[in-house]
Amino acid sequence: MESSKQAPILNIPVAIIVAGAIVAASVIWTKRPAPVASAKPVEQIVISIRPVSATDHILGSPNAPIKIVEYSDPSCPFCKIFHPVMQQLMSDYGKAGSVAWVYRSYPLDTPDPAGNILHKNAGHESQALECAAEVGGNDKFWAYTNRLYEITPSVTSTSPNGLDQNELPNIAKYVGIDVVKFNTCLASGRMAARVNADKTDGLNAGISGTPSSIIALNKPISSSVRDQVMKVYEPYRSQNGDYPVMFSDDGRFLSVNGALPLEVMKATIEILYANTK
Repeated sequence: MESSKQAPILNIPVAIIVAGAIVAASVIWTKRPAPVASAKPVEQIVISIRPVSATDHILGSPNAPIKIVEYSDPSCPFCKIFHPVMQQLMSDYGKAGSVAWVYRSYPLDTPDPAGNILHKNAGHESQALECAAEVGGNDKFWAYTNRLYEITPSVTSTSPNGLDQNELPNIAKYVGIDVVKFNTCLASGRMAARVNADKTDGLNAGISGTPSSIIALNKPISSSVRDQVMKVYEPYRSQNGDYPVMFSDDGRFLSVNGALPLEVMKATIEILYANTK
């Protein structure tokens, strides 16, 4: 997961930026064959996000008992890795109405104290996603988003500029969006407020990097369900003993941090869905 300098780190390993180089090994969660430090208690914190509404970009049923609200940066290489995971989850659970995917923008384009910007084009690309939604509707938003994550080289030490911004209208054309209207929207900059509102929502929820997901539930989970979820994440603890998951104190939200593999996300959904019945 790539981190923002605007909020505290949520007890998880993050990408280390050294002279613009991104160390991917600290972000892609993998099982650790060697023992790690004793597990720290999984935090129970206050998690507050903007309620999911018709103004959101929702894939799946708005009435799904499990909603995964992903805060994502279109220039983030780990978001690019996590995007197919979410697509597969929706293929497996979305059609039955069990899970909905809500996309919110969290561009890491704010200068740090030294003036360095991690993803200089992320805000502009996030606005492009919003223009796709305004011009083409929800279906075209998802088509545009999928195509962007598919073709973007993301920002790494070997491709520091990420996606050529001239590709943004080409993506619109590719997915069947009116390019003239799209370009007019993007050039106006009016979607910056929407993107900033999403990021502020993420900051208020304690999000500090991308990708991060808040799993919103229709009913609180019990301590026994929480223990089951913790077992799923046990092999993915950091060397410091931290888990990549936290629970809200009211049992209605989980904060899941980083580009976790499909099997972890599916195991989490299976446990949580059983709790909705």
